[in-house]
Amino acid sequence: MKNMEINITKSFLQRGYLNKCVKCIKYKVFILVVLGINACSDFVEVDPPKNTLVAETVFEDAETIEAALANVYFKMRDESMLSGTFGLGILMGSYSDELDYYNSNAEYTRIYNHGVINSNATALEWWTTAYNIIYAANDIIQGLENTEMLSPAHVDEYKGQALFVRAYMHSLLAGLYGDVPYITTTNYLQNNTISRMPEGEVYAHVIDDLNQAIGLLGDVYVSGERVIPNRWVAKALLARIYLYTENWELAESMASEVLNGFDLEADVTKVFLKESSEAIWQFKPDDYPQNNSLEANWLIIDFIPGQDYAVTNMLLDAFEPGDQRLDHWIGSFTSESDGETTLQFAYKYKETFHTTELSLEYSIVFRLAEQYLIRAEARAQLENIAGAQQDLNAIRNRAGLANTTAANKGDLLDAILQERRVELFTEQGHRWFDLKRMGRASEVLAPIKTNWKDTDVLFPIPINEIELNRNLEPQNPGY
Repeated sequence: MKNMEINITKSFLQRGYLNKCVKCIKYKVFILVVLGINACSDFVEVDPPKNTLVAETVFEDAETIEAALANVYFKMRDESMLSGTFGLGILMGSYSDELDYYNSNAEYTRIYNHGVINSNATALEWWTTAYNIIYAANDIIQGLENTEMLSPAHVDEYKGQALFVRAYMHSLLAGLYGDVPYITTTNYLQNNTISRMPEGEVYAHVIDDLNQAIGLLGDVYVSGERVIPNRWVAKALLARIYLYTENWELAESMASEVLNGFDLEADVTKVFLKESSEAIWQFKPDDYPQNNSLEANWLIIDFIPGQDYAVTNMLLDAFEPGDQRLDHWIGSFTSESDGETTLQFAYKYKETFHTTELSLEYSIVFRLAEQYLIRAEARAQLENIAGAQQDLNAIRNRAGLANTTAANKGDLLDAILQERRVELFTEQGHRWFDLKRMGRASEVLAPIKTNWKDTDVLFPIPINEIELNRNLEPQNPGY
């Protein structure tokens, strides 16, 4: 399984809206079609198939399936809504109250200003890429169920990974679009006419897939680094989904299992290093010169004007005095042209491309601090006040803050939401999903987003997709 280590050395898909020329280098593009996914030969140490994979070749040996899965992770890292360039962490940070947007990309401006329409290119890209990844996962699952060439241990490992991917992508789709199709087949005729499923049923399928994945995956990180999903990663996502679906007891129990398997990083300056003890799943970046995180390249400000994003005053004001996260996770830059304009930026990741010979930071997808806050919220809902305080204080104390003064359920839930805000900002859209699931989006965003509508809690189903499949109607309200 060492071949599954994500290590893209020569390829990155350029996009027309990657206009940050000062920061971006020219990418050497070498594209292969694998399961309908663009990928490169150096993504893994084995040679991936040269054409669309079919069952007779994909499932004849472990290395080929590892290549197929590695290409799935490549797609998730660089092209999906998880991308550090145009994914949830940045765009939904601007959609909520974390980031101000300064550049001129029309689609990103609409997201920032809540002017999203049913033909929004980002909404379409996220939708189509997610289902492309899901199709690839289903193709792997289907092939594994029919293979006689692999050992049972290999079949379990690969199927578990594919089930996790399928569950994760569907969970993100449901969070953004509400009712969505849950795709479990590669049958094009069926998929092209499928209807949307109620959001609650989508989450039920996510939970079922994750429980299956947990039963198949092992606890060991097979590549030696935390870059390939294993049982811990599936459990971390399941704890989150239990929280989102208000299964408090199960959320507490699952988060506890994850918390027992990792150590919270004691030093806030080391949380986002690749060796962080609290990392549960990370995306490994390319080799030099693209060997650090995409997030840093888009969030760090090193010239004004020309910046893309800056941290909002609302987020800055949310930090308490003495919070070490404000000192170490927020950076500041003053314009050299006028010497007066100063902007703050998200500085969790500190190394941009071509600054270090070796990668120092990997992009974190899941980390332990979230599990503490999941369990704290679940315990508060269950009226376990002392337990909720203990979990909340673990995160506060690590940041140099005193224990919480919240002493009842209502105050604790407010305190936990506040702690999630300053702990998880610009990470995978957590702030937006929190406001949405807690029914706080209108309360928080209406005063600061002039175009805010209550229907903005969901993105539109892309009109292109509806025109191809009328069973996706009706459109989400407001579009």
